[in-house]
Amino acid sequence: MTAATAPDSTAPAREWLPGLVVLAAIWGSSFLFIKVAVAEMHPTYLTLGRVGSGAVALLIVLLITRDRLPRSKRVWLHLNIMSAFGVVLPFTLFGYGEERVSSVLAGIWNAATPLIVLPMALLVFRTEQPAVRKAVGVVVGFLGVLVVLGVWEGVGGTQLTGQLMCFAAAACYGVAIPYQKKFLAGEPLSGLSLTTGQLLVATAQIAIVAPLVGGAPPAVGDLPLKVISSVLAIGVLGTGLAFVINIRNVRLAGASAASMVTYVIPLFAVVIGMIVLGEGLSWYQPVGALIVLFGVAVSQGVVRRPTSKREVAPAPGPASSGLRSAASEATGATREDGASLGSGARASGASA
Repeated sequence: MTAATAPDSTAPAREWLPGLVVLAAIWGSSFLFIKVAVAEMHPTYLTLGRVGSGAVALLIVLLITRDRLPRSKRVWLHLNIMSAFGVVLPFTLFGYGEERVSSVLAGIWNAATPLIVLPMALLVFRTEQPAVRKAVGVVVGFLGVLVVLGVWEGVGGTQLTGQLMCFAAAACYGVAIPYQKKFLAGEPLSGLSLTTGQLLVATAQIAIVAPLVGGAPPAVGDLPLKVISSVLAIGVLGTGLAFVINIRNVRLAGASAASMVTYVIPLFAVVIGMIVLGEGLSWYQPVGALIVLFGVAVSQGVVRRPTSKREVAPAPGPASSGLRSAASEATGATREDGASLGSGARASGASA
């Protein structure tokens, strides 16, 4: 079952809320591990270590669950695009970005992913229907982006470059998520199968690129233990275990509720970065992050304009049936938006 196809569930919050918090903690802490690792190794080799260990972890899960990898050549061709934009480019860009900015800022930029997903889904891939609230949410979100950048203080230098790299990483997910929905959503494959295949392809891609960009690979024996542990934590935990938890959350709570992890990840990234690494923030960066998240919430229908009872009261007779039908369609649209955000959360979490 994937986030795009999972129905909403009525399971009590006590069954899935702890998993959502654990998932947010795993994905939020990933930015700390990236910061530690890029201090000692090239970002391309960090990506290779992450996707390689993540692929091994998911292959083990695949064997345990007796699932199987995709067999269609068409699926594998699409997975090449998905791997480039959904794994290799964003993972590497976050690595380059965190050479220049704090893990706290990287975590904030990761939250901007849905702002890119919506315009791409609406204008390029046509997997979403236009709506005023979506446009308003995107505009509000990008105002938050400008606040995070602190444009009134002037822009320039390595920190701006690092922030733009992190934003570009989020933009890559904005391409990959609607691409998957358009070309792979109808395939009779589990999310585990697709993600495992995606990581295998990504491992092959970055294994070719890393020596060309990063030079000779680092000697594993010469790397500090904290670096090796960080790479394995991002790959095995941030991709393998986290993906299994996310599947469980979607199954128990439905895509809409499970997608709420998107709003909690930045909180963990900020707190962990400040406590463990002693990183600081300018006042406007968390403010901008809240504006970004508010824009995401508006665009996804989480925050809505209150509707009076008079406006929603069904008229008697046949009109009542028509209104119920319209309400059902509106609920379906909201659920689809939540599923889209759920996919965004899952991808961004794997990235983080």
